[in-house]
Amino acid sequence: MRLLAPALLALAALAAHADDPAPAEAQRGLIARPSGQIKAADGSIVWDFADYGFVQGDAPATVNPSLWRHARLNNEIGLFKVTDGPAGGIWQLRGFDLANLTLVDGKTGWIVIDTLSSGETAAAAMAFARQHLGNRPVSAIVFTHSHADHFGGALGVITPEEAAARRVPVIAPAGFMEEATSETLLVGTAMGRRATWMYGNLLPRNANGSVDTGLGKALALGRLGMLAPTQLVEGERQELVVDGRRLVFHNVPGSEAPAEFVIELPEFKAFCGAELLSHNLHNLLTPRGAKVRDALRWAGYLDAAQDWVAGADVVFNSHQWPVWGEARIHRFIGAQADVYRFIHDQTVRGINQGLNAEEIAEQIRLPRALRDEFDVRGYYGELKFNVRAVYQFYLGFFDGHPSHLDPLPPVEAARRYVKLAGGIDKLVSAAQAAFDAGDHRWAAELLRHAVLADAGNAAARELLARTFEQLAWAAESAPQRNIYLSGALELRGGGGSRGLGLAALGDLLQHVPIARFIERSAASLDPVRAEGVNLKINLVFSDLGETYVLSVANSVLRYRKGVADADANATLTLPKAVYLRLLGGQLTAREALASGDVQVGGNPLALGRFFGLFQAASGNFPIVTR
Repeated sequence: MRLLAPALLALAALAAHADDPAPAEAQRGLIARPSGQIKAADGSIVWDFADYGFVQGDAPATVNPSLWRHARLNNEIGLFKVTDGPAGGIWQLRGFDLANLTLVDGKTGWIVIDTLSSGETAAAAMAFARQHLGNRPVSAIVFTHSHADHFGGALGVITPEEAAARRVPVIAPAGFMEEATSETLLVGTAMGRRATWMYGNLLPRNANGSVDTGLGKALALGRLGMLAPTQLVEGERQELVVDGRRLVFHNVPGSEAPAEFVIELPEFKAFCGAELLSHNLHNLLTPRGAKVRDALRWAGYLDAAQDWVAGADVVFNSHQWPVWGEARIHRFIGAQADVYRFIHDQTVRGINQGLNAEEIAEQIRLPRALRDEFDVRGYYGELKFNVRAVYQFYLGFFDGHPSHLDPLPPVEAARRYVKLAGGIDKLVSAAQAAFDAGDHRWAAELLRHAVLADAGNAAARELLARTFEQLAWAAESAPQRNIYLSGALELRGGGGSRGLGLAALGDLLQHVPIARFIERSAASLDPVRAEGVNLKINLVFSDLGETYVLSVANSVLRYRKGVADADANATLTLPKAVYLRLLGGQLTAREALASGDVQVGGNPLALGRFFGLFQAASGNFPIVTR
């Protein structure tokens, strides 16, 4: 395999950085490294510390050399001392999950900043810390933002009963609960399916497969939980005394997350950058899918952070390793502010010149000063992808060309392109010629049409899989590499995986308002089954004292909270826990009725007909072949 252009550019960048400070930073303060596996209650493996043991030495031919450098740095895992002083110490546990768990010395215990994504990995991280630092209690929990890899392991850090009994404060940014639950619940099925590709969950851990995610090694797939915040940080700036320590919070909503803050810790001469900062270009639109992030707003927060870090000797973040020293800190923050502003401004410049997103993405080039900064290279986000995000932020998906007002759907268009090419064999032959010439982007475009037109064509599928491999091995972005390789896996008959079902959300569901579940159900209504149907039911939650009136008309589900409607066709009374198990598929209607926890009033046939109108997505949809 020859090195492709992106890999050759990466080699040039590596050669220009003999003074790279990152290797020393990533190892600084190491106390101990973990080993072995973290398992769930059923014995399944949630995390294996040996998975990425192969990431060492020189880059293999199947990995972009720059990405390999980054993967090696993310492979510096263990318990690390970040800083120590008169007020006490700050430690991080890195490599136990996608994100970091940070411990800050309080007067009576540890202030825990972020709790990883699963209860299993969080519990293992806390046990490892206590093994080496002593058995201190948890005195506070801080969630920096509303993404699950920073709060999902909360119940592995402390139980709800202990947190309540000891009145442990749980601090989060304004809007945290709404943002943490709404997005995941409503479109979590599709997001979960796409996230398995983005994070490489289906790929083997080897040099031909998963080597990193950009932000960390991998995403743990354990039990997701939640602790409801007891203290929300409101406004732009708020100072709190937490277990005897001054913490100064700055809300930065609409940057990397809709609800997020960063934290000054003046007594420790430290600053927590949450995920506003990381050792990579971040995503303005994540490939798994999310709301587009505001590049200009993000850059503005980073500019402000140059003042917030005044007096800090160290900046640590929710992912990767810290940076130390005033000059290094300001360069680290400044480069990130400039790269988001550059992408924003040059995309808007292209928009106003009449260019579409693809044209802008193809011609944009970072200035050399930014291109040579490892801390803004595209290990997680990617330049072209971020250009498209800025375009979408302002103008949406339509590029203004009339032929794109009502285009043919992909499969129909593909069949016509294949016919125009003279048949699928000729199209595959042209793709093979492009592949042999190293023109893999064009080969992928041709083969996309071939596979969509005839998903059973073995030659087209295999050549497209090989093409994706070539693109993956050249990619500097870990998510792009993982998506290409996951596509190849699907083409070869593997990669079947369900999306994020309700059962996978675990204890998080207890904190989700009932209205969010009804909205999810509304998005599962089959309009054909509901055609001409007019039905109304009362949904009564016996443990919550809440009643919702649900009605279907015009193939739309409407709801209101309040008093039961006497004209409803049926009334269903049940506890929330039973309702969640029914929605998650862990309990059948027959089993629920037999349990005695469910009561049905009115016409039970109408109730059955009502729920028969909904069809939940399996979450196992094909991505390459549909």
